[in-house]
Amino acid sequence: MATTVPVSYVDLIEPMASADAELRAALRAHGLRWEAYPDLTGAARVRGVAAALAYPMQGVLKYHGLSDWKYRIAFLPSISLCNDAGHTLTLVEFDPDLPDDSATINGQPARGRELERVQQSLDAIRAVSGATVHARVTSRNVTRGTRFGKGLGSSASASAALALAAIAALYGEEAASNRRLVSCMARLLAGSGCRSAAGGCSIWLSYPGIAHEESFAVRLDDAGQLDDVRLITVPIDSRIGLKTEQAHMDAPASALFRCWMLNRRDEALACIAAARAGDWRTLGQWAELDSMRLHGITMSGSLENKLIGWEPENIALFRMCNDLRSGGVPVYCSTDTGPTAVFITHRDYEEAVVAAIEATGLGLETIRGRIAGPARLVDVAWAQGALGVEG
Repeated sequence: MATTVPVSYVDLIEPMASADAELRAALRAHGLRWEAYPDLTGAARVRGVAAALAYPMQGVLKYHGLSDWKYRIAFLPSISLCNDAGHTLTLVEFDPDLPDDSATINGQPARGRELERVQQSLDAIRAVSGATVHARVTSRNVTRGTRFGKGLGSSASASAALALAAIAALYGEEAASNRRLVSCMARLLAGSGCRSAAGGCSIWLSYPGIAHEESFAVRLDDAGQLDDVRLITVPIDSRIGLKTEQAHMDAPASALFRCWMLNRRDEALACIAAARAGDWRTLGQWAELDSMRLHGITMSGSLENKLIGWEPENIALFRMCNDLRSGGVPVYCSTDTGPTAVFITHRDYEEAVVAAIEATGLGLETIRGRIAGPARLVDVAWAQGALGVEG
């Protein structure tokens, strides 16, 4: 299933496709494999229900910009860490008696663009078998803190939970166990959802023009290599009401964007090797550096209206990391689309990092956590109770 490419980026298809081939070869050389994309023609059930839970993610090698908006194809591969600071719980029920799709998100009926994005994901999942049955979706984002802030990656966890629950409800648990299928479908509501589906430290394989079924995520830390890593999340709200889709639109117009794309091959290879070896410091270094590049690219995408996603607290937090490292405490600050900060460190330094954040005097909340696993199915009755849905 081919995807489209903006005319101004056609010349980069070949080098990015070549880089993708090298990344896949490196993954295979490290012993990583992925399933074939399944044929589910005629496999849909008449009715079905399932529930899934997925975690938000924090970028290591970030991405902004979509070469194909319908299939949410990124211009470049990216790597992230799933974060157990929060999660999304989603219940999906396919019922032939429903006249239309409906969705309730965080207790409110979804309408407009929000509902449209849910329906697009459901449409893609139905299309692989030719199914037409409608669905009722109930979803809630949960945080272990008092709020999510902007930039925690809850759209990714929402996308992964929706995809996994919908596939299980319509096709059964065997189809839902195909990680490649789930990752591809999780990409369609929010691109990073493919990495939330994969869990842990995962790479999303993507480039302009890649086929839908070839753009998926692969988990890199499949043997507990990063179990000692701690993620300390500091939720910060966006005072400008930052919208991620606006950042995706602005970034490719930056003069820095092409350089970002063409450097990604070497950076991704370094991060694959680091994750496989449990080298969390290298991952942290790249996460911090690419946080700064991501915002520089986003801010330089328009001559007139600069999209400035950070808040004043971010400057203090990045400087704090420099000071801590100078004092022998290894820690790295990472931000995605928005000001919410996630600190990557080793368990031995968790207390020192939390104390330093508190010592800034900024009144910031800290959520202590670890790298989370993949999206997973959960008991339907339990999910119905947690979501307040009648069985």
